[in-house]
Amino acid sequence: MKKYISSLLVLVSGFAFSQTILNASSPEEFRQMRAENKQKVGDTIVDKTVKPLEYGFVDDKDILKSMFVWEIIDMNDKINQPFYYDNPDGLLSTPTRSLYQLLLDAALSGKIEQVYNDENFVDRLSAEGIQKRLEKVVINDAAIDILNSGRQLTDQEKKQYTDVYKTTTEKVKVLKIMGMWFIDKRDGQMKYRPLGIAAMGPDPAVQGVIGPDGKPIASNDELIDLFWVYYPSARDILANNYVFNRKNSSADLSFDDIINARRFSSIIYKSSAGLGDGNIKDYIPKNAEEQLEESDRIKSQILDMENEMWNY
Repeated sequence: MKKYISSLLVLVSGFAFSQTILNASSPEEFRQMRAENKQKVGDTIVDKTVKPLEYGFVDDKDILKSMFVWEIIDMNDKINQPFYYDNPDGLLSTPTRSLYQLLLDAALSGKIEQVYNDENFVDRLSAEGIQKRLEKVVINDAAIDILNSGRQLTDQEKKQYTDVYKTTTEKVKVLKIMGMWFIDKRDGQMKYRPLGIAAMGPDPAVQGVIGPDGKPIASNDELIDLFWVYYPSARDILANNYVFNRKNSSADLSFDDIINARRFSSIIYKSSAGLGDGNIKDYIPKNAEEQLEESDRIKSQILDMENEMWNY
C-alpha cells in the first residue's frame, strides 16, 4: 500500500510540473521557457522551480532499528536505463541528462558543493580535483624531445604528440548509492533515506599504460569511484531535472522522485550488518555466487526489520 501511495505521489508531481509545447506560440519560446524552468500560462509567466519535499527531523531516540547499506546500480539493467538516458536537445519531450552528467555539471559549476573523495565524506574535492580524476594528458617522447630543445610545441604538434584519456559520460554505466533503512517508532514505519551517491568509471590514470609484457595492464578494465556526492546537498538539483518517462512523455519524473521511491534495481555490496568492515567481497572473496547470496540475505534482513516490529 505504501509503495502504491509513493508511486502515486510521484506521478501526481510529474503531471503538476510538466511543460507542454501545446501551449507555446513557437518552438523558440518553448525552448527558452523550458531552459529557464518557466511556463507561460496566458499572459503570466510561472516559475516551475521545485522545492524538494523536506524529510523532517528524526531524533536518535525515535529510531527503533537501523541499517546502513551501500548498493551498486548497473545502468545496463532495463529498469535503471532512465539514469543513463541522455537527450539534452529534445523538443517534444522533456530534455534529459544522465544522472552522472547532471551531478558532474553541478559539481563543476559549484551548484553542488558537497563532493567528496570517497564514501567516508571527509576529503572534499574541488572542481579542479574532480577534473584531475576524469582526465589524463600524456605527451609522447617526440614532444618531450622538442620541449627539451627549448622550442615550444606548435598547435599541430600538440595534437599529434599528445594523447588525452578521459572518462566521458558514455563510459559511466555504474552508480553507487549509500543510505539508511530505519524504523521510525513515532509512526511505526520503515523508511529509507539516501545519504550519498557516486559514479564509477574507468580510471584515466591507468589508461594507455603498458605493462612489462607489452600489453595494457589489467587494471585498465577496472572501475573506480570518480567522486561521491552527499545526497541531501544535491536534492535541489535532482528535484528539478527529469528522467525519460517512456510511458508518458509529458509526465515528468525527477531524479529525486525515483531515488527516494527506490524505483531502481540494485545489488548490496556492503552493509553495517555485515562481517568485518561490512564489505561483502572482503569476507566472501572470489565467489561471485556466494556474494550475491549474501546480498540477498541482507535484503531479507531489511524486510525482517519491519516484520519484527509487529511481533509482540
